[in-house]
Amino acid sequence: MTLAPETTDLKVQLQLEEGWFTVCDLSRLTPGRGVAALLPDGRQVALFRDRTDRLYAIDNRDPFGGAAVLSRGLTGTHQGRPFVASPLLKQRFDLVTGECLDDETVRVVAYEVRAA
Repeated sequence: MTLAPETTDLKVQLQLEEGWFTVCDLSRLTPGRGVAALLPDGRQVALFRDRTDRLYAIDNRDPFGGAAVLSRGLTGTHQGRPFVASPLLKQRFDLVTGECLDDETVRVVAYEVRAA
């Protein structure tokens, strides 16, 4: 069986200081998986689309290990909070706030994201 790719004109956009920045087509995001994208200033962002089509964006750099790998982490929920677990040391980061659920003194940048 061959599945037809999703077709949509919607673009994933992040709110940056300069305004809304278009990252990719919504169809590039697979529900339940992350993808990394490069921002104009050279930073990386980890984008996620959950199975209910909600979008999340956080900094891709793991503050514990220093590698840009959060987009490759496993997603889940804890007490109703969506998170990604780092593939390095398994710390969980809230996808809405960027707060580390395992160490409240650590957080990553969380971005406002939309499909427009």
